[in-house]
Amino acid sequence: MAKESAKDIDFRLMKATQNGDMVAYSEIVDRYKDRLMHVIGRMLSSREEAEDIVQETMIRVYQHRQSFNFQHCLSTWIYTIGLNLARNELRKRKKFKFYDITEMPGNQAEISVEMKLPSRLPQFLNNAIKNLPEKYKMAFILRDVQELPYEEVATVLDVPLGTVKSRVNRARLMLREKLQPRLEDMNAVSKSTLLPVGLL
Repeated sequence: MAKESAKDIDFRLMKATQNGDMVAYSEIVDRYKDRLMHVIGRMLSSREEAEDIVQETMIRVYQHRQSFNFQHCLSTWIYTIGLNLARNELRKRKKFKFYDITEMPGNQAEISVEMKLPSRLPQFLNNAIKNLPEKYKMAFILRDVQELPYEEVATVLDVPLGTVKSRVNRARLMLREKLQPRLEDMNAVSKSTLLPVGLL
C-alpha cells in the first residue's frame, strides 16, 4: 500500500472536518499552527500578536471549511488566510516590525550550519532579512524558511511563478551581499560553511 502523501492527509482531514469531525480539525491545527507561527511571527511585533493571528486563522479555517476548494492545496489556503489577517493588522498600525529570529522556536534548525559559526551570526542574519523590502522578504521566508514549493508561494502571494523566482533570487543576492562582509570580518567564510538557504 502506497504511503499517504501530505496532500492526501490534508484532504482526508479536511473532508472529515467539513463533516463536523473535531478530532480531524484538531489535527489540521496541529499540522499547521507552528509553521504559520514562523511566518506570522516575522511580520508582527510580538509573539502574543502573532499567536492571536494564528488562532484567528485557525478559527476561520473551521468557520469557512465548506468553502475550501479541493483543487487547491490546504496549506496554500491556510497561509493565504493567515497572511491576509497579518497584513490587515499591519495596515491598521502602519508599521512593520520583524520578530527576532533568535527568539523564535526552532530557530536552531533555520540557522544551523555545517560548522560552528560566531554566536552573533543569527543576529546579523535576522537584521539582514528584516531590512529586505517586504515583497522580497515574504517570498524568501515562504520559499527558503518555510520551504514551500515555488508554485505554492506564487498562489499565497498572488503573483506569477516567474515573479516569485525572481524575488527569491533577488532576496538571496541581497542577503549574501549583506552577510558576506560580516562573515569575512569574523573569519567564518570557508567552502565548508553552508547556510541552509544557500546564501554563500
